[in-house]
Amino acid sequence: MVVKVLSGVVAGKVVAEFLGPAGYALTGNLRNFLTSVDTFSTLGVQNGIIKYVAENEKNEVRLHRILSTVFISIFAMALLMSVALFFSAGYLNETIFGRSSEYAWVFKVLAFTLPWHAGNIIFMAVINGLGKFKEVIAINMAGNVLGLGISCLLIWQLHIPGALLGLIITPALLFVFSFYRVYRQFKGFTFLKRKNFDGNIIRRLMSYSLMSVVTAILGPIIFITIRNTIVTKSGIDAAGLWEAINRISFFSMMFVTTLLTVYFLPKLSTASDNSETRGVFFSYFKAILPIFMAGCIAIYFLRGFIIRVMLSKDFLPMRELFFWQMVGDVFKVASLILGYQFFAKKMTRAFITTEIISFAVLYFSSICFIDIYGAEGAVMAHAFTYAVYFLVLCVWFRKILFKY
Repeated sequence: MVVKVLSGVVAGKVVAEFLGPAGYALTGNLRNFLTSVDTFSTLGVQNGIIKYVAENEKNEVRLHRILSTVFISIFAMALLMSVALFFSAGYLNETIFGRSSEYAWVFKVLAFTLPWHAGNIIFMAVINGLGKFKEVIAINMAGNVLGLGISCLLIWQLHIPGALLGLIITPALLFVFSFYRVYRQFKGFTFLKRKNFDGNIIRRLMSYSLMSVVTAILGPIIFITIRNTIVTKSGIDAAGLWEAINRISFFSMMFVTTLLTVYFLPKLSTASDNSETRGVFFSYFKAILPIFMAGCIAIYFLRGFIIRVMLSKDFLPMRELFFWQMVGDVFKVASLILGYQFFAKKMTRAFITTEIISFAVLYFSSICFIDIYGAEGAVMAHAFTYAVYFLVLCVWFRKILFKY
């Protein structure tokens, strides 16, 4: 996890020095698009895989059916997505980067790397479900160090095309490491047989797919819309500053999201009643939230130093964005443990309902605040949205959070 953060910080520094705020804005659009591609190519079932593998680890026959069904389904979906990406490269170039851009080749390269990227996501979910936390850390360390070197080299040599290429290639490199771990765990994938394919398993996993697809569709569309609105109102450099503050938040929350996926999600999945679930919630609130809040306060007061170290002096105007971003991040982290309960207990309708509410609040508040405050309005909308979202989840889970 530390290596992943450091790798991301170094890569971000290279992007800032070579490409500036405008480069951050451009790569931000591709990042958002890749989020959707990841979800669709893997059917959005990563959290479901973690849950079912954890629950059936001791049942070899059941576990082999789950793995065989997942692997066959994801491989087929990734191939379909690759074909779609390759033949729609021109359209995607205009939609993501603009009509004057010439980056159709990016999507053709993505078409070839997607199966390996999707495979890595699924393999990592399996390893997580098996509770192999040390192996998850080892794979991430090795992959991120290798990816950092390749990304920096590409940016140095090719500038913006290199940055875009690095975003596509780096995740696929992790496949080598995760494949080896899973191959060794199951002694050569001997379970991977057509007779082990179980349609009932994939149907049960589809509830997780629905939850992920909603986020994968709405999230990127809204973030690209927000970024383009900032470009229209305040210019592409302002959009780059907003993207940069989001990247800093991403790194600061990576510790929390990793702990949630690796530790808290399995705990929530196996909790048998409200009392156990409440215990998981409050252990998170007591142990994780205060540390994160302290970190946000430190980031705010050290923001000038952080900008110079992580980015460059061209990004110093983004100091004005930190306060509302940190406020929003605290509410977001407080909300995450409650939101993971939807995945742990497969609460599909509840998740979709609350996601639509939060995205609607984010969209309308962003459009409104950006019109008045420019790029700062986007981070104000971020804080407002997650404050509302946290309150909504507290009401939704009131019977678990509060004893009557």
